[in-house]
Amino acid sequence: MTDNLLLRPWTGPLGGVPPLDQVEVSMFEPALVTAMAHKRAEIEQLRSNPEPPTFANTLEALERAGATLDRVAALYGVWASSFATPELRAVRQRVEPQLSELHDAIFQDPQLYHRVEEVAGEPGLSAEQTRLIKRYLETFRRAGAQLDPAGRERIAQINQRLSILYTTFSDNLLADEESHVTFLSEDQLGGLSASWIAGAAAAAEALGATGSWAVTNTRSSVEPFLASSTERTLRERVWRAYFTRGDHGDEHDNKPLIVEVLALRLERARLLGFESHAQLQLQSTMAATPERATELMQRVWGAASAKFRAEVAAMQALADARGDEITIEPWDVRYYAALIRRSEHDLDPAELQQHYQLEQLREGMFWTATQRFGWTFELEDLPVPHPDVRAWRVRNADGSDRGLFYLDPFARRGKRSGAWMMPYRVQDRLDTPTLPIVSNNCNFLKPPPGQPTLLTPDQVRTLFHEFGHAIHGLASDVTYPTLSGTRVPRDYVEFPSQLNEHWMDTPELLSRFALHQQTGAPPSPELLERSRAATNADSGFRTMEYLASAVVDMALHQCTDPVEPAAFETQTLAAWGLPPEVVMRHRTPQFAHIFSGDSYSAGYYSYLWADVLTADAAEAFAETGFYDRAISARLMETVLSRGNTIDPAEGFRAFLGRDTEVEALLRDRGLI
Repeated sequence: MTDNLLLRPWTGPLGGVPPLDQVEVSMFEPALVTAMAHKRAEIEQLRSNPEPPTFANTLEALERAGATLDRVAALYGVWASSFATPELRAVRQRVEPQLSELHDAIFQDPQLYHRVEEVAGEPGLSAEQTRLIKRYLETFRRAGAQLDPAGRERIAQINQRLSILYTTFSDNLLADEESHVTFLSEDQLGGLSASWIAGAAAAAEALGATGSWAVTNTRSSVEPFLASSTERTLRERVWRAYFTRGDHGDEHDNKPLIVEVLALRLERARLLGFESHAQLQLQSTMAATPERATELMQRVWGAASAKFRAEVAAMQALADARGDEITIEPWDVRYYAALIRRSEHDLDPAELQQHYQLEQLREGMFWTATQRFGWTFELEDLPVPHPDVRAWRVRNADGSDRGLFYLDPFARRGKRSGAWMMPYRVQDRLDTPTLPIVSNNCNFLKPPPGQPTLLTPDQVRTLFHEFGHAIHGLASDVTYPTLSGTRVPRDYVEFPSQLNEHWMDTPELLSRFALHQQTGAPPSPELLERSRAATNADSGFRTMEYLASAVVDMALHQCTDPVEPAAFETQTLAAWGLPPEVVMRHRTPQFAHIFSGDSYSAGYYSYLWADVLTADAAEAFAETGFYDRAISARLMETVLSRGNTIDPAEGFRAFLGRDTEVEALLRDRGLI
């Protein structure tokens, strides 16, 4: 079993670290097949136990099963998201159905299901143990354990087919992103910042186009270009390339996959006794029903739409005053929003960007955790999968180990777009204490050697957002792996991450770490005041592009008839009254959140739901001070450390002392 490196226990500090520097793609398939067989054997031993079921011989045995597979799957996940070579993509097509089949073989097993049901009545169980049983029973029921053999078989077939479709969707999207690049000549660089130009030159050189500048088809490249380029024709070309990913009618077109995914999800939901996939997905969330999630979106939509229409009117007035002779289109919105920041707030985004050095802000990010929780971060020489990746040892205030944090900040070929937190190992105390290992992954443009990485304000927000997820994973203090860290409902998991964004704007951080790349000076109070005044200058736009995606996601997954994705987008958003100057942040053919897996399907509303919690909690921090140790300790005790051991609403109520109120969100976004 140990001939394959991936199957060996991890060695090194903190209970072992992943051998990220020794992985080869050829190792994955045999390692996964072997690890899956090992888990099957462990489960068979559990289910054939002749002793009456107890929490120890059933739930704890389930929690221990698959440790080898967990290690292999962690490394496989890193490569699938960050090093997706054609060879790795072929492996995924073969192994994803096998992983799906294993999951169903376990959670469709009536014998195992009934063992867990029997344990539910065991006397003397703790609240955490009761919560774990509830979580397992939900998983068994969602897999169809209560169905007849024919129903279980059909569910398994659906899940295996979906696993292939999800992988293909992701591969198609990555292929479209990698195959379409807009190369610029020197006379097409008008308005673009020096840091963006340097990154675009480096990107072009990496693609073999030295002497030109590359707009890669990723958000980190496209959005700054759209906000700054004076070339309107180029803005439209870049915008269309980005918002038509997966929608070209070729071998990478995702629309046929979407139709099949939706049909299979609906069939599965109905087999399980639900009217729609949305109803199935939301049963264990804070929202609980599609209707409650939609009600929140409707409440925010009206205010955001009104503000966005006012923003567009101001943009059109500015364009007219400049003699631009245009009607504002979607590829103009970011550009004119930036012009308005300059004209109304005397704020040039490039002025702020000179203070936003990744290396400095990363240290500032760590500093905020030190001030709030007493944690320290020490750079460690540990195995990494790429020279850009670095690792830090995280310690508690008393010097004891808390876990490990990895950061992979830059875009590259084979790395999926966006930003995400990934746990390599979750915390638990099931046997000996296991410390968490987490990573943050971003897609910032890498500058030429010797130059600092300068971030836009939105990219700084992304950095702090993902670090909020990392804090959540590192803070975990639970007994059972299934309930650990970020393994909470989707509409709650974004609460710690979105709350953490608020520390990026604190004067204490900015004065110490937002240091000008040339002078080393912090931003002046006057610059910070101008920045604060402009915070919500385009909040209507930002809210509407998000809501458009969330609304379509929920509507798609409540639909009970076959749909054509493009027509459904248009019809749904017309019914809601989406202004023509804005489109979905993620159109359906590129909506990886909901079509590259199940987790966020009928769940993109979660960011809004969590932001209601976030805005309310941020007001509480603003009252006491963002670095107040007492309120930080309360957040740690009631939210961050608890994982999924308590009901999220109960945890939030324990933190704030009451239920949340949506008005805080509307105030935060300047919508009231």
